[in-house]
Amino acid sequence: MTADSTPALVKQADADTDGPAPAAPPAARGPRARNTKAYLKYVAAKIFGAAVSLFAVLVTSFFLFRLIPSDPVKQMTGGRPVSAEQLESLRRQFGLDQPMWQQFTSYVGDALTGDFGTSFQFHAPVMDKITEALPATLLLTGTAYVLYSALGIWLGTRTAWRNGSKSDRFNTALALTLYSVPSFWLGLLLIIVFSVGVGPIPGMFPTGGLESGNESGFAYVLDVAHHMVLPVITLVAVGYAQTLLVMRSSLLDEMGSDYLTTARAKGLRDDTVRRRHAVPNAMLPTFTLMFVNLGQVVAGQILVETVFSWPGLGGLFYQGLSVPDLPLVQGLFFVFATAVILANTLADLLYPLLDPRVGR
Repeated sequence: MTADSTPALVKQADADTDGPAPAAPPAARGPRARNTKAYLKYVAAKIFGAAVSLFAVLVTSFFLFRLIPSDPVKQMTGGRPVSAEQLESLRRQFGLDQPMWQQFTSYVGDALTGDFGTSFQFHAPVMDKITEALPATLLLTGTAYVLYSALGIWLGTRTAWRNGSKSDRFNTALALTLYSVPSFWLGLLLIIVFSVGVGPIPGMFPTGGLESGNESGFAYVLDVAHHMVLPVITLVAVGYAQTLLVMRSSLLDEMGSDYLTTARAKGLRDDTVRRRHAVPNAMLPTFTLMFVNLGQVVAGQILVETVFSWPGLGGLFYQGLSVPDLPLVQGLFFVFATAVILANTLADLLYPLLDPRVGR
């Protein structure tokens, strides 16, 4: 018998039970969707703020250095007797005879394409001079940045966790002292003591420069490292002190929190409570400081590089100010400010990874 013998009532019941086919899942809604939308608005606002800041820096870099009471054309002649016709020819050559508004529009248009003009004193494109000096600055300030960030976070954590101990009082007092000392003064002091020599202390390190000029291969690497010792110590001494104080203050604010008491009540060791709970929550202010300092790695340390005759961007900026070499100082100022603005913007965009409350 081939006909279907299933009762009709059973078929009808099965059909009613199965119901219609399930619909496609709805689009993402609720807190997660709202958080994503809020974060995108947060990112857009930060990027827009960075763009406005960069344009403000572009305007400032043009007008600021024109307030210097000096004639760059006369400075370029080195005090030699020059006729009025020759001075006028130089002004036309560098575009200094144009109205201020025309100079400004030309500067903005060229700067947006990465062209900052030709240096008055070096007679070379400004970007070429910046590219040439950038590696020396990154080598010096980058090395110091890694050292003082790691040292400051480590010591700041230990001093705060042992608040009131002898090591805490000693490290805090030393950090406050070093943070208050001008970096150029500390650099000069180190040169006097360890380069020139004082009393029984002989001169052990060069007074300045990047290299001796007569080494090659691995001997060249050692020579550069030898020249870096004093400027790196100068930068680390000031930078670690600032990082230590910020990290210590942030961790002290967290130490009285209830979640740390709960973690201890669960039987976690004190070291585990510090490393896994207290330090990550106290890192946000130090994280901000680290990104500000990261921008200054590109900007360099003008006074320290000048004191140690380091051939980086800071020393180049000082040379440009002495003329004044307007295209050079304008280009360097814009590069310095851009590095700091981009570092701060990157920190703002990464904040939600450390604190989910940011960007909501």
